Amino acid sequence: MADASSRRAESARATRHRILETARILLSRDGYAAMTVTKLAVAAGVSPQTIYNSIGGKAEVVKALYDIVLAGDTDETPMSQRPDFRVVTSATSAGAWAAAYAAWSRRINERTGPLLALLLAHGPGGDLTLQEFLATTDRERRQGNRNSISGKIGERIPAQYRETVVDSIWVLTAPDVFAKLTQRCGWTPAAYEAWLADQLKTTINRGR
Repeated sequence: MADASSRRAESARATRHRILETARILLSRDGYAAMTVTKLAVAAGVSPQTIYNSIGGKAEVVKALYDIVLAGDTDETPMSQRPDFRVVTSATSAGAWAAAYAAWSRRINERTGPLLALLLAHGPGGDLTLQEFLATTDRERRQGNRNSISGKIGERIPAQYRETVVDSIWVLTAPDVFAKLTQRCGWTPAAYEAWLADQLKTTINRGR
């Protein structure tokens, strides 16, 4: 019985992976608007109902794909509990914290940038799925920004300034800031990281 259950779980994971990988290919080839659940089902070799059962509708597929790209793997360990992020929260000086979080943000933006560009090539417009996606990722990113100062650095920030500091971090680490500097201004990712580290250090020092 246990073996049968394990096989079913593995089959479900494989199906989910195939659906999401197919979604990534369709988005890259045809763009967001052209990808429907029906087209995705045909391309992945499953039924539309299988997609709904395994992941959900188009909004859930897009979000699930984004989460994998964001993390860089399919490990379900929360980002805030990963070793790279613990380097941020364990920092004991503003400089060390800023350097660690700038490096983290660069990696995140490098991974998610291409997918976000595909999704937002024409802006969210009146598409409720994209609007919901952006609202959700913004909320999650802000929580991540708040988590970044959950260690010793955060203890030094007076309570009345904490949300202002989070506001500043949220703006500085925004994907569109990374895109503007690296794509429109021609900065290298390394130059972005160095700039961001300086800005984050200044932000933390002002809030103390």
